[in-house]
Amino acid sequence: MLYYMINNWDSLDLIGLILVFFAYAMVILVALPIHEFSHAYVADRMGDQTARWNGRLTLNPFAHLDVIGTALIFLIGFGYAKPVPVNPRNFRDYKKGTILTSFAGPLSNFILGFLSLLIFRLILFASSSDMFYYFLSLFIVNFAYTNIILAVFNLMPVPPLDGYRIASSFLPPRWVFFIERYQWYITIAFFVLVVSDRFGGVLTRIANPIYNLFFRILGL
Repeated sequence: MLYYMINNWDSLDLIGLILVFFAYAMVILVALPIHEFSHAYVADRMGDQTARWNGRLTLNPFAHLDVIGTALIFLIGFGYAKPVPVNPRNFRDYKKGTILTSFAGPLSNFILGFLSLLIFRLILFASSSDMFYYFLSLFIVNFAYTNIILAVFNLMPVPPLDGYRIASSFLPPRWVFFIERYQWYITIAFFVLVVSDRFGGVLTRIANPIYNLFFRILGL
């Protein structure tokens, strides 16, 4: 919300802010729980029932939400939920299980982003109201774009994000040991970058082509 206000200060209106607020609320109550459920479901199918035992194999948003991660959604436009507990040693195939489980969450956000734009396209096809188009675009397009940002953010190869878990499956063990030894410092440095405009620019440069590709595929 704050991110939207700062970047759209000249065109703010109450209805627009309310719609963006609801779009972010939908991310928190729908997108983040689906993201974490996807991790839990794939891990469960790959042989690790840790998430099930911890009550995380559910779409209940209150089982997944993190206070700081939720606040970041409203402050800077992307955030996170509580990580799903996973024990890769329980996977029938350690490397395959780790990669698929880690990728499941970001993939769910890409799918949600695409499907929401598809719904946007179908509704626009049946509507001729410019005002309705404006309101709908503020809500659905913000929801779709935030999902794409979340997917890209989580695919960053930095601990403890999903991208690191994927990348670590291909790194030499000594590199993994070094990174995990200094994980706390790396995470703090990364968090400082996250709250800076510079990192936001990196995310948007990656997310925008994906967003535009979805638009072209759907003829928007």
